[in-house]
Amino acid sequence: MKSYRALAALLHYPTADLAEAAGEVAALVKEEGRLSRNATAAIDRLAAQLTLGDLLTAQETYVGLFDRSRSLSLHLFEHIHGESRDRGQAMVNLAAHYETHGYSIDSNELPDYLPLFLEFLSLIEPNEAADLLSEVVHIVAAVRIRLERRGSDYAGVFQAIEETAARRPDSAAVESLLEQDKPPEAEAAELDKEWEEAPAFSGAPDGGCAAARDTLNRVAELAAAPARTDRTEHDHG
Repeated sequence: MKSYRALAALLHYPTADLAEAAGEVAALVKEEGRLSRNATAAIDRLAAQLTLGDLLTAQETYVGLFDRSRSLSLHLFEHIHGESRDRGQAMVNLAAHYETHGYSIDSNELPDYLPLFLEFLSLIEPNEAADLLSEVVHIVAAVRIRLERRGSDYAGVFQAIEETAARRPDSAAVESLLEQDKPPEAEAAELDKEWEEAPAFSGAPDGGCAAARDTLNRVAELAAAPARTDRTEHDHG
């Protein structure tokens, strides 16, 4: 399903390449016609911000959300396992699941990184993808609610992911995650304390992200390909 890959692209760190392609990416998400108006409207606003807004501001916003808040982490298992040994085993199991489908991770990202997971879903049969997504949809829903509380249009991306799952999230599981929340400033202060001795800079000198570039390249390939008619049987209303 094309929209999984497009949603993955929108969740990468904003770069000049992503800003240029954001409108096309948003159009691909809407093309399959499976999302609610609220989700598509929020994605359109996010794409406009990336395309027309200041890139540095977009990058600062992204870091403030996803890098300075564990409750908004893009690593799925961090929400349920934290840094425990259980998370490591869960990632081993997920990586093995990728391999059984012939999907080899060729980046430095962990298996539970949400954009990577979405890339995988785009490669497998749609009904299977929707079922697999259902296993973590309560995490997606909790992050969506947190983003909505912060007034972020990134919430639309998570709502879109949520709407493509085969089952709706369990409300008790979502509430259990939300009960652990701390004020954003407290979360940021905790992370700052942990990172006091961390290097000031890391990664590519131009702030580029190889995984993001690969995703955008594949999105461009999808945009040029004939539209598929795959649909899951689940009705998201």
